[in-house]
Amino acid sequence: MNSPMIQLLVLAGIAVFLILRLRNVLGTREGFEKPPVVDSPTAARSKPAFEVIEGGPDLDITDHVPDGSDAAKALASMKRIEPSFGVSDFLGGARGAYEMIVMGFERGDLADIQPFLSEEIYESFVDGVAAREDQGLTIEANFIGVREMELINATFDNDTKEAELTIRFVAELTSAVRDNAGDIVEGSLTDVKKQKDEWVFARIMGSDDPNWLLVSTDG
Repeated sequence: MNSPMIQLLVLAGIAVFLILRLRNVLGTREGFEKPPVVDSPTAARSKPAFEVIEGGPDLDITDHVPDGSDAAKALASMKRIEPSFGVSDFLGGARGAYEMIVMGFERGDLADIQPFLSEEIYESFVDGVAAREDQGLTIEANFIGVREMELINATFDNDTKEAELTIRFVAELTSAVRDNAGDIVEGSLTDVKKQKDEWVFARIMGSDDPNWLLVSTDG
């Protein structure tokens, strides 16, 4: 056997020996091996230090009435029947409705406000306007604004689904009553008067008609 062939066999033998030694030291890996699990205080601290608590008070309700009160429970029942109902949204609409209804009555323009009045309230307004006209009186009024507004009560009938919300308004306006000759016989065009009203609005929750009706005007 010549010298180059002997050297090649020796090198091959050394290579096989080294491979076997490496297998014994490192072992073999087959497939995907998960890394070892190490208990680490740092890993535990990396988790959120709080938990989100679902539920809690509905601020749309508790911003206006005490939490847990009968009024709060009534408002919650309204929301269960009609999830789109919002107390703050209702109060915003009630503010605008108050001005519209007050000025409609003062000026004797009842057609535009009739859809927002119960039949009983509408008839009382008609009688009031007719009585002024019979005496030849007209009212000149200017609405300045609502200065205070508060939701003071809420009730809900679980059987009929009728909701009632009682609102206290404090508004400022000027109002003067003129006779047939145009002379002012009551009030003033410049003196601001404060008007206080306690109105009750009602509606059947879940109905197709979105309008709340004014059902009481105790002042």
